[in-house]
Amino acid sequence: MKIATFTLCAALVFGSSGCGFFDRDEQPPDINFAPYGQGYGEKPDFAQLEYQLPLLPEDRYKITPQNLSLLDQEQVDQIYARLSAGPIPDGAFDGDLFFPHGGSGNLRLSEIAGGGLRGLLVNVGGQKLDAVGETLWKGKVFYRGERLLRNRIEDLSTLKRLGVVEEDANRPLQTIQVNGKEQWLLFPAKLYCGQSLLDGRRESIIIDYAFTDELPGYRRMPDMLAGRDGFAIRDEIRMVYPGFYLGRAYMDRSFVVNFVLYNQEIAERIRDAFMERGEIQEDCWTGTQQVARAPAGQ
Repeated sequence: MKIATFTLCAALVFGSSGCGFFDRDEQPPDINFAPYGQGYGEKPDFAQLEYQLPLLPEDRYKITPQNLSLLDQEQVDQIYARLSAGPIPDGAFDGDLFFPHGGSGNLRLSEIAGGGLRGLLVNVGGQKLDAVGETLWKGKVFYRGERLLRNRIEDLSTLKRLGVVEEDANRPLQTIQVNGKEQWLLFPAKLYCGQSLLDGRRESIIIDYAFTDELPGYRRMPDMLAGRDGFAIRDEIRMVYPGFYLGRAYMDRSFVVNFVLYNQEIAERIRDAFMERGEIQEDCWTGTQQVARAPAGQ
C-alpha cells in the first residue's frame, strides 16, 4: 500500500507507510460487525454495537497489525469503539500506519493545514517526501512513569540534509538501542487519559504534542512541527490485546490516519493469561458500559 505524498511531520510522527515493518495478511479478521451505510444516520450506535457484538479475547487475537488494513474505515472504527484503553504502555513499541481498504492512500494534509505556517510546512524545503516514512520512523518509546513519549527516528542524516535538525554540540540528541540499532529520540509528547474524539463513552490514552516545547529534551527543529505552532498533532490509542494498540491520529482535531503499535515481547508473554481470564490493568476511565472480557457464564 503506497502513500503518494508524505509531509515530513506525517512521516515522522504519524508513522511509516506500511511497506517496511509489517507484511500484509491476505484475509481480514473473522469478526462480526454491525450493519452500516455511508450516511451518518446509517452508522450503528456504539453502545448497542458493544452490547450485541462484544469483542471477546478470542476475537481480539483474530486482529493483527497486518490485517486491519483489509477493513474499511467504518469497520476499523467499530473495532476501536469496542476496546478500552488498557494500561499506559511502557518501553519501545514498533509502529506502522495504515489506510483502510477502499481509502485514498494519501495523507491530504494540505487540505487540512490550510495557509500560514502549517501550509508552508506541508512541503518542507520545497520537497515532497514520498518515502521518508518508510525509512525514518520506527515507532515510539513510552516513559510511563514520566507520562512522556518520544518517537524513534533511525535515519538522522536525511533530516539533516533537509535542514530541519538544530545542531547543538552542548546538547546532543538522545538515542536508544533497539534490536542492536541506534535510533534518535525526537518529537516528545505528553501522555494522559482523555476523552476519545471518536467514542466519548470511555477514555483513551492520549499522545499530545500541543505543548511539546515544554517537555524535557525539546529541540525547536524538528520537534515544533508536531506542536501547536506546527501541525497540532494529537493521537489516541486503545488496547486490542496486551502489547498491541490501535491508534487514531488527528491534526487540528481532524482525523488523518490510523496506526498500530506493537511490542512482540509483551504480546507473547501475556497472551495465555489474557486469553484465559481476559483481565488487564486499566489506567483510564472505562465508562459505565463494561468491556466484555469472557463469554457469559465464565
